[in-house]
Amino acid sequence: MEDVKNIKIDKEDFEFVQLDEDIKDEKFKGEAIGFFKDAMLRFKKNKASIVAGWIILIIIFMAIVGPSMNKYTYRQQHIDWALLPPRVRGLEKLGIFDGTKVMDVKKDNLEDKYAGCVVKILDEYDIEYMGSKTPMVKAKINVYKLKGAEDVYFWLGTDSIGRDLWTRLWRGSRISLFIGIMAVLINMLIGVVYGSISGYYGGWVDMIMQRIIEVIGGIPSLVLIILFVMYMGAGIVPFILAMILTGWIGMSRMIRAQFYKYKGQEYVLASRTMGAKDRTLIFRHILPNAIGPIITQATLAVPGAIFTESFLSYLGLGIGAPEPSIGVLLAEGQKVLLDHPHLTLFPAIVISLLMLSFNLFGNGLRDAFDPTLRGQE
Repeated sequence: MEDVKNIKIDKEDFEFVQLDEDIKDEKFKGEAIGFFKDAMLRFKKNKASIVAGWIILIIIFMAIVGPSMNKYTYRQQHIDWALLPPRVRGLEKLGIFDGTKVMDVKKDNLEDKYAGCVVKILDEYDIEYMGSKTPMVKAKINVYKLKGAEDVYFWLGTDSIGRDLWTRLWRGSRISLFIGIMAVLINMLIGVVYGSISGYYGGWVDMIMQRIIEVIGGIPSLVLIILFVMYMGAGIVPFILAMILTGWIGMSRMIRAQFYKYKGQEYVLASRTMGAKDRTLIFRHILPNAIGPIITQATLAVPGAIFTESFLSYLGLGIGAPEPSIGVLLAEGQKVLLDHPHLTLFPAIVISLLMLSFNLFGNGLRDAFDPTLRGQE
């Protein structure tokens, strides 16, 4: 201990280190990522949602320009060319979309009614009736030549009164998409306003508004829509109005929950203390936090609206003739499904792609906007 006390330290014994260096905190590497940018980065990693988004864009593009890609209109009739199979120039040599159809015909008619129209005989057999046998053949028939339409091409065939299915399919897709998207946008607007007011003010205002929702939501929505369409008549506007009778309830409940979550946050209380009006607090400080859930729920609601329109059209409550929709085309095609499956096949493919793509796209958005996943790889 005495040795320690006797130690003498002079100023010259010390050496200054980094005296001339400018010492600062280490810089952050990379750029700051906001909520929406982070959501988009995670969304781009979802390959299924990206593919679904491209499919949706392609169908929307075809719904816009598809009806004008050939010379036939959606209401133009060719009675003599009814129920023609698909025929595409350039694919005939490959044996697909060549305007032929496999038919069972009497052997005696091959050189009379079907003269020059038989492409290939596939099988021969006899039918017994009342003790007599009738020779039959299963033959591949060129239907276009049979009906005197050798120089025309209907890419997806024609319906029962000779209307071009290609034009009607994309025209119908346009109408179905318009009805579905417009119904969802209006439901979103009503639901956001209603849910914002209910969730922000709370108390007796919220209680009364929620009891109104319970009364409206207690009525079966499908029954209410069917009765409304039957009363108003078929058409685009009645369909949209029918879908917004109860379609906004889910959106309003989600927005109400978001307001109860955020209206007590410190930044909202500070803004209220500084004199911000209710309208500013609702639409500027609280509602932007719900943009992600709003986009996700709206995207997932579009296929439901399209399916509802198609379902009602299939039941005969669809768009009035001659306007088509996907549901109208399916209803017309199912009447001759076994003999002419192309009338049902192509609308079924389009609506299946729409339903699947919108659901995959919406699921991708939901995962991307999930705040619990922010910053994760």
